Amino acid sequence: MSFLGDDFLLQTPTARYLYEKYAATQPILDYHNHLPPKDIAENRRFKDLFEIWLEGDHYKWRAMRANGVDERFCTGDAKPVEKFNAWAATVPRCLRNPLYHWTHLELRRHFGIDDFLNEKTAARVWTEANRQLQSDNLRTQGILGRFNVRALCTTDDPADSLEWHERIQASSLQTRVYPAFRPDRAFDVNAPGDFNAWTDRLGCAANVHISTLQHFMDALAKRHQDFHELGGRLSDHGLNHCFVDFCSESEAAAIFDRARAGRAASPQEQSQFASFLMLFFGHLDAEKGWTKQLHLGALRDVSSRAMKQYGRNMGYDSIGDWPQAESLGAYLNQLDSEHALPKTIVYNNNPADNYIFATMIGNFQSGATAGKMQFGSSWWFLDQKEGIEWQLNTLSNVGLLANFVGMLTDSRSFMSFPRHEYFRRVLCNLLGREMENGEIPDDEALVGGLVEDVCYRNAERFLGLSVPQPASP
Repeated sequence: MSFLGDDFLLQTPTARYLYEKYAATQPILDYHNHLPPKDIAENRRFKDLFEIWLEGDHYKWRAMRANGVDERFCTGDAKPVEKFNAWAATVPRCLRNPLYHWTHLELRRHFGIDDFLNEKTAARVWTEANRQLQSDNLRTQGILGRFNVRALCTTDDPADSLEWHERIQASSLQTRVYPAFRPDRAFDVNAPGDFNAWTDRLGCAANVHISTLQHFMDALAKRHQDFHELGGRLSDHGLNHCFVDFCSESEAAAIFDRARAGRAASPQEQSQFASFLMLFFGHLDAEKGWTKQLHLGALRDVSSRAMKQYGRNMGYDSIGDWPQAESLGAYLNQLDSEHALPKTIVYNNNPADNYIFATMIGNFQSGATAGKMQFGSSWWFLDQKEGIEWQLNTLSNVGLLANFVGMLTDSRSFMSFPRHEYFRRVLCNLLGREMENGEIPDDEALVGGLVEDVCYRNAERFLGLSVPQPASP
C-alpha cells in the first residue's frame, strides 16, 4: 500500500468501493471556517506558497516551535521563502503527526506535486507551486470551483462590515458564501477599554447609538438581521464552557453601565452578563430558524509572554479541562424551558468529554426536527484520524450517525479543502471494515446512502442555507 495512493486510509476493498462510489463525488458544504470574505470577493491571487499556505496557520507554527525554529520564521519578520524553508525542514520531523498527511495531501490535490517536502525538495516545490499559483484556477474563486464547494460560511464579528459578503453576492460566483454570527467580544465587560471600543464599532455597524443595555441589544439584533438578510443561518460561540449564572435584565444593565463607565466587571459579573446575553442570542437564533454552534473547551493564549509579545491566536492554546456536563445541560435546558432552543451543534475539544457531549444532546432532541441537536465533528486538536474515529464511534454508540451533518475545515487557509477528503476516507474505512467483519449489514444502498448523507446531504437539509443545485444533464 503506497503512501497517499488511491487506497490512502482505506484498508479494505469495501472501504475503497464506498469511498469511490459514494463519498468522493459528493460536493462540499463547508459550514464553519475562518476564510476571509475579502479574499473571496476580490478573487485573490496568491503571490507564493507562503501566502496561501503559511500566512496564518498556527498548526504549522506549533510544529515549527517544537522543532526549535525561531519565532521570526513563524510569525516574525523573516522573508516568505525563509519561512517556507523553515517549514520544509520541519515536515520530516512531523512523521505520524496529521500535519504530515495534510501537507502532502494538499500539495498533491492543489498542485499535483508528489515530492515529499523536506530541505532537499523545498526549492523545487516552492518554484513549481509558485508557478501554478499564477493560473486563475488557483485564485480563491477558482479553488472553490475545483473542489466543488457549493456553499461555505465564514466566521464574522457583528461589529465588522459585511461589505465583502455583499460584493460576493452581487458577483457571478457559483459558490454561495454566507456570514456566520460570532459575537464573542460582546462578553468582555471585564476589560472595559476593549469592550467599549468594540461596542462603539458595533453601534456604527448597526447605526445605533449605544448608551444603554437595551441599545446594545438592539444593535446586536439589528446585526443579526443584517446577517440573515445576506443568507446567514448560523451563529457561533467560542467559549471555555457555557455561561449559566443567569441574572435579570436589570442586573445585566447595571453591569453594562459600569463597564461603559470604565469599571471592570468581576468574574462573577462577567459570567452573569454573558449568561444573560447567551439566552438573548439563543432567542434570536430560534426565532429565525438558525443553527447555533457552541465551540467548547479550548484553553486559549496560555503563554502570557507570547500573548504580550505576539498577540492573540498565535498558536499558544491547548485542550482545557473544565467540567462541562452541568453547565451545558443547564444552558440548553434554560433555552428549552423558554421554548427558544434553536438547532444546535456542540463541538468538543477534550476527548475525555466526548460521551458527555454526545449524551447531553440526546436530552433535547425534538420530534419536529431529525438531529436537531448535533454532536459536532472532531475539532481543533481532534480533527485527525484518531480524533475523527473517536467522534464517529461515540456518536454511533449513543446517538444516530445517520443524521450527522459531517465535516468542516475550521480553517483560515484555502489549501484546507482536502480535509473533507481526509474525513470521508476515515468514515468509509470505518464502515467498510465493519461491513466486511459482519458488524453492520453488507447492504450497499443502506450504507452508501448513509455515506452520502454524512458527507453532504444532511448538512444541506439541516442548515437551511440556499445552496445551488447542479445543472440538469
